[in-house]
Amino acid sequence: MQGVWPLRCLLHALHSRTASPSLSDMFKTAAAPKLSTVLIASGIIVSLAMGVRHGFGFWLQPMSLQHGWTRETFSLAMAGQNLMWGVFGPLAGIAADRLGAARVVIAGALLYMAGLLWMALIDQPGLFVIGSGLLMGGALSCTAFGALSGIVGRTASPAKRSWAFGILGAAGSFGQFSMVPVEQQMIAATDWQQALFMLAALIVLTMIPLAWLLREPAAPAPVSAQQQSILEATREAFSYRPFQLLVCGYFVCGFQVVFIGMHLPAYLRDKGIDDPMVAVMALALIGLFNIFGSFYAGKLGDVLPKRYLLSGIYFARAAFITAFLLAPLSPTSVYIFASAMGFLWLSTVPLTNGVIASIFGMRYLSMLSGFVFLSHQIGSFLGVWLGGYLYTIDGNYNTVWMITIVLGVFAGLVNLPIREGAIVRAQAAAA
Repeated sequence: MQGVWPLRCLLHALHSRTASPSLSDMFKTAAAPKLSTVLIASGIIVSLAMGVRHGFGFWLQPMSLQHGWTRETFSLAMAGQNLMWGVFGPLAGIAADRLGAARVVIAGALLYMAGLLWMALIDQPGLFVIGSGLLMGGALSCTAFGALSGIVGRTASPAKRSWAFGILGAAGSFGQFSMVPVEQQMIAATDWQQALFMLAALIVLTMIPLAWLLREPAAPAPVSAQQQSILEATREAFSYRPFQLLVCGYFVCGFQVVFIGMHLPAYLRDKGIDDPMVAVMALALIGLFNIFGSFYAGKLGDVLPKRYLLSGIYFARAAFITAFLLAPLSPTSVYIFASAMGFLWLSTVPLTNGVIASIFGMRYLSMLSGFVFLSHQIGSFLGVWLGGYLYTIDGNYNTVWMITIVLGVFAGLVNLPIREGAIVRAQAAAA
């Protein structure tokens, strides 16, 4: 039953606001929240959402052994979570734009709790895959970057907007880096099931109070924004060439990072690096340098054209992957590669959200970010699946590595012609 109210809340965003005044007033403040408050609250929320999810790999072996599952069951559930995260992203974005981030985060916290409890209690493979995919996918869509980008963008001034997105991205990166050892220690100190119970309590007891800090005052939207419906905004975005190019680039981002994150340990074993700590250290370095990459990408996005920064990131990824494959493989080369890729890992997030805000404004930022993120998650799903599929056929990862390089060059090229200026609408031009 935990998931019923949050789902109704999300679906309610598709219609006109009908909540009673007393209920609506509970989520409003007399004044807009300060940027520092928004960044701290949203940063902790994103850090927890991304951090807990990033450590799910520690549950693969103990859950599979206890339930008698193959590893495919747990892996399919995780892939489903990623895909549903992308599918629910636009819906959560619509809710955040219409109802406010506070309500969406509360819904996401309850969904997150329900998803973790589902993972702890369900032992039927089919139910586990479907339920955890739907619940956790919905939870992540309500508590990660897309749903919170709107309030961050509305609170920050245009001159600091890209920097603020960078702070949010760095917070998610810090969560990935910091929560993994915490989750490992939870399992070691208790067991995998108790660890999930503790994480469910942590999520609810932390996110819901923080969501309260994200309440916004009710302010009338500009006339032009009021005249544009959700459907019109969606149609406008997908018919606009720069948005199409941005979607294509973000697909590549998802393909690259999730393929590397999931298959790098196996690749290293195939190449004779048997020490598992090399892979663990590589993933930790990705998380660590991810913090700095996200922050500085956002900071640079305030002073340099974001499209050029995005192109540079994708070209740099292709170059570093090529160098990694051509250089003699050793723990040192792995650590250098992981550090470089970590710096480029989520640095696309603040820049992509910044481009969307500069083109379309703040009215439907969360929704449009959700659509772009859906493309990212489709790429993620294909990166994980295609890596395993082509490995089964070829007996190595060579083909997939080549695809990541080609896609990196492609994404670098498609971001170059993006125009970042505000879109000129027919009604505005006529006025």
